[in-house]
Amino acid sequence: MKHFLRILTLAALTAGALAGCSDDDPKADAQRGVGTVTGTVIDDFGDALGGVTVSCADGASTTSTDLDGTYTLEGVKIGTGIVTFSKSGYQTASVTVTAAKFNAEGVATVDASLEYAAAKIEGRVLDAKNGNAPLEGATVSISESQSVTTGADGRYALENLPLDTYDVTFAKEGYATIVRKIGLDAFVDGVATLDMTMGGREILRDKTADDLALADKWYFNEYRGGRNAESYPHWDWSTDYMATLDFYGNWEEQNEGTTLRIRNDEGDRSNPADTDVFDSYVYGSKLITDDNRIMTLQVRTHNGSDDEPICFGVQVVDLSQAEPEAVKIGQMQTLNSEAYKSFAFDLSAYKGKEVVIAVGIYRARTGDYWKQLVLRRIAFASEQVDGWGWLPGTEVTGLEGWKMTQEMVRSTMPHTKQHFTGISPVSGNRDNYVDAYRAWRDVDHIAANWSFMPLHKDPEVFPSEGYLIKTRGGGTAVNLNEPESYFYAKYAIGAGCNRLVLTTRNFSSTNATYFKLAAIGEDGTVTSLAPDTNTASSAEAAGNGCWKFIHEDGGAGSPDKYATFEYDLSQFDGKSVVLALGIFKGEENGDENKLVIYSLDLQ
Repeated sequence: MKHFLRILTLAALTAGALAGCSDDDPKADAQRGVGTVTGTVIDDFGDALGGVTVSCADGASTTSTDLDGTYTLEGVKIGTGIVTFSKSGYQTASVTVTAAKFNAEGVATVDASLEYAAAKIEGRVLDAKNGNAPLEGATVSISESQSVTTGADGRYALENLPLDTYDVTFAKEGYATIVRKIGLDAFVDGVATLDMTMGGREILRDKTADDLALADKWYFNEYRGGRNAESYPHWDWSTDYMATLDFYGNWEEQNEGTTLRIRNDEGDRSNPADTDVFDSYVYGSKLITDDNRIMTLQVRTHNGSDDEPICFGVQVVDLSQAEPEAVKIGQMQTLNSEAYKSFAFDLSAYKGKEVVIAVGIYRARTGDYWKQLVLRRIAFASEQVDGWGWLPGTEVTGLEGWKMTQEMVRSTMPHTKQHFTGISPVSGNRDNYVDAYRAWRDVDHIAANWSFMPLHKDPEVFPSEGYLIKTRGGGTAVNLNEPESYFYAKYAIGAGCNRLVLTTRNFSSTNATYFKLAAIGEDGTVTSLAPDTNTASSAEAAGNGCWKFIHEDGGAGSPDKYATFEYDLSQFDGKSVVLALGIFKGEENGDENKLVIYSLDLQ
């Protein structure tokens, strides 16, 4: 049985907190008493597990489980102590016991379950400061208790791991610490290989060229944040996708937007002033075209003044250069206003290139220097963007009212990912959503990867069934031309990426949900797509390329009961198209109609 193909939670049956075992102090033994711990150990399938080493924390008493998984550990102090269960290929478990766990005969029963853990992360660490020679003495860790040190050959191996997602940290004094994420797809036959070069030249603060080569893609031409918006486009807490970008340094989500702040803990106040290197910043990789060459920041400040304004700017790194550098775009900007203001940065020099763009705040003096730059909008267009309206440009013919422009279609970057979830691993609400949004980054959540257009209605972000886009309720006119809201992303269609599968449901047995999947070519041609198969309780074409369906099954405990709609995209093979998925007000009724996005896959 291939245990490593399953990811299971370590289950150790505990009773209190267990600490020491018998020692050589007869007086202490007489005072506390000595007893026996017995029990059974099973694996993650519930089968008896033999050959497990069972020991006390101090190693004074040790035994092994028999073939039937049972064990008896003698000479255990009746007190509070730790018993450890270990076996090669399984994750070690520590189980606790207190004096109350022992019966009158001095026997405590402690059972345990060990998770199969034969996966391994291995690799080699090289020293960029020394001609990429092997780097000895680097610490490679996945947690405070799980770490190894590289040998003279620079090699390391983290063994006996469950198959899971890991943040692998590489650290050594005198070198910038590096963190890399290992996903499940990195493990081949239970082994993930991760080589690392440390000591490379920093281009942005704590970021080398290797780091920047892994930057998030800024696929779209607009990112907004903040929670205070009263009119549409209604970008508030539910659509605050600025929080899903990659930030470095000191930053925080606030009602006004996402704030980049000077690192100002007591130990940071001795940091020198530096108006060339960002103190805190957000960064991503973006393809610059004639349609998006002007970058607009809509920002405000906290703690700015005439004497001490906030200092900020934009830097670009072209990794195609032999020796990449962080190049300032225009002059360093200053701002002391609590009102939002637009600043434009011309990226025309990089047309036709994908470059790393960083927006950051500078430390202008040493000492107690507490400054904040509030980012409300990052927008890319062929001109400066002022105000809060939609991106300027020429509307796509056939999508009137969608606020989708030909410029957006042409300059949206083709997505590199194909599998998306609508399930949030962390829940949230208006007062506590940042952790939830950040968790989207780790699970390829659709709302962190596709761009959301809230034309008339916000979504429901954290239901257990999936991400939920919906219509307005009573009094809203039927309209199969203009969606209430929609998601969009661009794909290069071809073998392995020419079928789309939407897994979904709704919440009414009488009011159907109306939705449409449209494909927009780079020449502006719009094609409404019909599913070639579906498993909904009822589904049919509804006019203007829309489909309506009813299907109430599916949830966190029954993922196989959702409906699926499958689309053949092969007519676009060899082309890049924008795919747009929207919900429509298709019937006159007093209810909100809802489209659940449980998952969306390109195959």
